[in-house]
Amino acid sequence: MSPYICAMERMPRLQAGPTLTIPRSELVFRATRSSGPGGQHVNKTSTRIELLWNVRTSTAITEAQRALLETRFAARLDKEGWLRLVESGSRSQLRNREEVTDRFLALLARALMPRKERRRTAVPTRERTKRLAAKRQRGEVKRLRGKVLGED
Repeated sequence: MSPYICAMERMPRLQAGPTLTIPRSELVFRATRSSGPGGQHVNKTSTRIELLWNVRTSTAITEAQRALLETRFAARLDKEGWLRLVESGSRSQLRNREEVTDRFLALLARALMPRKERRRTAVPTRERTKRLAAKRQRGEVKRLRGKVLGED
């Protein structure tokens, strides 16, 4: 094992919320060259990290969680079910790897949290009557704007 591997890398599973753990073997990391300015360093080193995780083939999630994640990540998944996150903020490959892993875990935990059910609220009677009175008054103004009939 390389001395450059961080302590987080030694953990075989990642904790993504109170009930879900993802095996590290399901994550695919790819290092590529970053874009943008940076001179010689950015042109020679592969510090940009892509994290890939397949929602459809994951063994860590239940079928209910899979269905929920597929609906919540619909815009982020490709047609094979891969979720792709990219990080290139740091000049260090290791730091970018830690950042993208943290972002992945936070995204997963947030997507699996149950949504708060919306309760319909009633419009107060006073507000309703005020709104209808304003509509009646506006209608009366528009009616009086019409053509004048007769000698008046």
